[in-house]
Amino acid sequence: MKDESERNSMDGSKNYLIDMDGVIVLGTTLLPGAKNFIQQLQAQKIPYLILTNNSRYTPRDLQVRLSFMGLDVPHEAIFTSALATAQFLHMQRPGGRAYVIGEAGLTTALHDTGYVLIDQEPEYVVLGETNTYSFERITRAIRFVNAGARFIATNPDVASPGEGGIVPGTGAVAALITAATGVKPYSIGKPNPLMMRTALHSLHVHSGDSVMIGDRMDTDIIAGIESGMRTILVLTGVTTREQAERFPYRPTWVREALADVEV
Repeated sequence: MKDESERNSMDGSKNYLIDMDGVIVLGTTLLPGAKNFIQQLQAQKIPYLILTNNSRYTPRDLQVRLSFMGLDVPHEAIFTSALATAQFLHMQRPGGRAYVIGEAGLTTALHDTGYVLIDQEPEYVVLGETNTYSFERITRAIRFVNAGARFIATNPDVASPGEGGIVPGTGAVAALITAATGVKPYSIGKPNPLMMRTALHSLHVHSGDSVMIGDRMDTDIIAGIESGMRTILVLTGVTTREQAERFPYRPTWVREALADVEV
């Protein structure tokens, strides 16, 4: 049970950004309380977005995947690092040219902002997740970066869970390109607070009224703090309570699961 002062301290939470993996789902299973929490937000018309650093899937793809698990959300309520990347590039250089290594989530987001995906003289090399990293395409990316193309990564994650175990993430492949070129990418996804601010902007809400809920201190919580939000660490994913104590920054609240977060 929360005491009265803690209950009141959460009353200013008018909007929610919620990490997907480790908070709402684990693999192909909904986590405890996730469905009820989202339904409460929907019933009370509280603005929210479900966030993922994974750029592989479109929001509609993820909407269908969640529906198979029993959670119904509109695709507009899902915000990916691919969307954040596309919006960043659109603000920086509208209608630009990009050489892309990634899948439909990333290419669709870029097309929707008016970007041209090209294999000659790109202004940007944009790297995201894919199940089929091609050495040929990585080599071309290296040559484009060496020739002056700006290097963007959708997120800095070096590994992610896959069938049979860990698979290389965007950050690992970005490190390969960096080793060959000496150029580090600008990574858009968490822990870059840019992704959080872009998400808040899309909701038309202010960080001071918003809460970030995540399972990782080194991505979700730090990004929330640096964006000016209050934060909730749930212990259903990566970070344990003991590990959280070792960080120099702290979440506003710690909960065992989303089931223990009151709207």
